[in-house]
Amino acid sequence: MDIVARLEAARDRTLPYFEMTEEQLARRYGPGKWPISFILHHLADAETVLFDRIRRVVSEPRQVLWAFDQDAWAKGLDYSRMPLGLSQQIYTSVRAGVIYQAHIRPMFQSL
Repeated sequence: MDIVARLEAARDRTLPYFEMTEEQLARRYGPGKWPISFILHHLADAETVLFDRIRRVVSEPRQVLWAFDQDAWAKGLDYSRMPLGLSQQIYTSVRAGVIYQAHIRPMFQSL
């Protein structure tokens, strides 16, 4: 399976989670771990970071790829109040950009 097909398949498996009930979204996979809603917000944020990294790699010589502190983002961006629908739109839109870049750039086809 090529990278574009894998990206599309992951997107298609992920999107239904944004439609879960409030009770389901509040579930945690372990004590002290993030609820599902936080994981979905994180996926949207991580997708934006990935897209930024891809664009920097293809457009800037000597690029710096910054790491990010996911817990600081969750707190600073207030995942507990952030509308999940907004993160869904961000995830969907940015994933489309990632898929586009993967589709047009042969360097990503071997991943």
